[in-house]
Amino acid sequence: MTSGPSERGEDVGQQLPLMVTAPPGPKSREVAERIAQVECPAFEARRESRAVASGHEQGAIVYARGRGSNVTDVDGNRYVDLTAGFGALAFGYNDVDLSAAVFAQSHKLSMALGDVYAADCKALLLEALAALYPESGARVLLGTSGADAVTAALKTAVLATGKAGVVAFNGSYHGLSHGPLAACGLSRKFRDPFIGQLNQYVKFIDYPGGELTPSIEALRAALGAGDVGAVLIEPMLGRGGCAALAPGFWAAAREACDEVGALLIADEVWTGMARSGWMLMSASMGATPDIVCLGKALGGGWPISATVGRKEVMEAWAKHGGSAIHTSTHAGHPSGVAAALEVIRKLSQQDWPALNRQLGERWMGVLRREVADDVLDIVGSGLMVGVRLKGGSTEALRVSRKLLHDGYIVLTGGVAGDVLTFTPAFNIAEPLLESAARALGRIVRNHAAPRGISGP
Repeated sequence: MTSGPSERGEDVGQQLPLMVTAPPGPKSREVAERIAQVECPAFEARRESRAVASGHEQGAIVYARGRGSNVTDVDGNRYVDLTAGFGALAFGYNDVDLSAAVFAQSHKLSMALGDVYAADCKALLLEALAALYPESGARVLLGTSGADAVTAALKTAVLATGKAGVVAFNGSYHGLSHGPLAACGLSRKFRDPFIGQLNQYVKFIDYPGGELTPSIEALRAALGAGDVGAVLIEPMLGRGGCAALAPGFWAAAREACDEVGALLIADEVWTGMARSGWMLMSASMGATPDIVCLGKALGGGWPISATVGRKEVMEAWAKHGGSAIHTSTHAGHPSGVAAALEVIRKLSQQDWPALNRQLGERWMGVLRREVADDVLDIVGSGLMVGVRLKGGSTEALRVSRKLLHDGYIVLTGGVAGDVLTFTPAFNIAEPLLESAARALGRIVRNHAAPRGISGP
């Protein structure tokens, strides 16, 4: 790993951690307590549960400002953010180009009227998104979140096939609004309290990360009754731990769907827009899905998503004379559209998918050198990387907390909660990744205590 900030982004916002107090510091504690007094108690209950499970405090730090790959909390601690807003901050915090594009649009037109009277910039974005789809004539539905995009895709499948059945995969995550929640295979705990409100025609099979033949046989068995209208799959698990599909499964799934008249839906909310090393990871796997769901990196930090589908599939919406629609107040919001257009422009300036593939390969090489003997697996593609730890979810929570004390923000994931998931900004300086790998190596090898407090 030899390239630095000047090659992948500005030097600003590409600094190593600087810790002035152990996190969470007193100001973070004070603000977090104020939030806990008025916010839905689910989030504080989750932190308390994780603290008991890990034996380590899970109190929240509170962000104050960010630039590039650095975020600073209200206590003045500077971190390297290796999550980049759940993967949404394609070019890090407060990217100059994105901020300028959104600022210009907000001063020109702050809001339009959604699907009734659109902003002029909407036409440009719809055209750009349709052009990403591997076949001509694609149609696009804009939304505001990844879950919104998946909901639109599931609705489209019902309209196009007349079948409510869905095949989903254990370990998958598609969002927590009601449509996607029914197909959320990451944890039954997400679904069970609401099971009476969810689609009862969802069948779960294991995510095909191993041998091909048993996975295809399981899919064909799930499709056998003829009641399935959609097969919903992530080309690579995101929150589920960055595991990739078994080679050949995607093309075989395309064939199986065609045999029974089901739609193949690619949830590329995480993997799309260069994150995985491909603009559309599904398009690199030997078969074209009927529908692609995009989000996260598409907006570069602004809330926008898109459902992009084959023309004949999306035409099913028109058969209801406009009575069946999928829209919302902020769908096609001019600022989000401007951000997405700028992300697409920036991605086209350089071959960011290839750059991310190459950087991810080099970084995983460094991780293997630093920690391979002390972890179970290192997986991923592009800038979606998962490190599966020995010791299960308890160890993952412990390690992620010690990394926070060292100044690195990471998340845990995986079905068992035993994976550290890394989705840094595309233009992160490589020395920051090397430093994070060394910190991780120290922690998993030596069970090191948090690094000493440095000066301001």
